[in-house]
Amino acid sequence: MVHYCVNKNAQTNGDHEVHKVGCRWYPQQENRLSLGDHPSCKPAVVEAKKTYPKSNGCAHCSPACNTG
Repeated sequence: MVHYCVNKNAQTNGDHEVHKVGCRWYPQQENRLSLGDHPSCKPAVVEAKKTYPKSNGCAHCSPACNTG
């Protein structure tokens, strides 16, 4: 299980990126919403979409969940 968070600040395309702990682009504490521990990025993105419907996996730490 890995801890994930979603960036509260949207990217220029409107996506809120989901990151796993240790990612180089892991947001600062004030800019992240914890998503809890998950076995992969897929359930973490599902959780993020409950708050931010336009959530997407980070291309660097969660490429399997990145849709571009």
